[in-house]
Amino acid sequence: MKLSELTKEYDKLQQKYGDPSLNSIYHGGCCNTPDICFVFMNPTGKNVAASKNWNGIKAPWLGTKNIWDLFFSLGLLDEVIYKQIKVIKGSEWTEKFSSDVYNNIKKHKYFITNLGKCTQIDARPLPDSVYLQYLDLLKKEIAIIKPKIIILFGNQVSSIVLNQKISVSQVRKKCFIKSIGNTPYKFYSVYYPVGNGRFNIDKSIEDINWIIENEIVKGSTIASSSL
Repeated sequence: MKLSELTKEYDKLQQKYGDPSLNSIYHGGCCNTPDICFVFMNPTGKNVAASKNWNGIKAPWLGTKNIWDLFFSLGLLDEVIYKQIKVIKGSEWTEKFSSDVYNNIKKHKYFITNLGKCTQIDARPLPDSVYLQYLDLLKKEIAIIKPKIIILFGNQVSSIVLNQKISVSQVRKKCFIKSIGNTPYKFYSVYYPVGNGRFNIDKSIEDINWIIENEIVKGSTIASSSL
């Protein structure tokens, strides 16, 4: 199965759970064994790709600013791209610039997705029952891209994906092993870094840096040493 085969299912669920006047938002970045798969909640109409007139990639966070502070602080976004993001308005994002941003993400070997692909007009909370409709599709995404590490943002997304009650404050830097099919994957839960969770962005950065150092950097060193 390919990622493109999942888009029809996302679009069907958009008509059921999202605003029918908006596009469903999919995913983007490195889709071939990325170092990290970042899983957020769901998109909103602030994403320029949500417009029915948009013909470019339908990836998370296009046309927004704050989330890119996180990725730049983590060293996962080049400074040139970051500075462009910070100076242009959301409405000024073009299809080409959006592709440039995600090519930079691909270069840094990570993948961005949402648990729910149903785009809402605003950041209204969604019930667990809606996110659960997307859980099997997220598992298929993960099985296709095969990330080394999966980072879940926030209590709600973490609880649904891990199928247990999660409070991020109680599980910082804790690894959860969960199998998808016959393959075990490593999951971490971190604070949601934007919107109402903006004041927790420093904790998110601290924890993700720790995860990168211990799972990606040291993991690569161990693998190289064993060759």
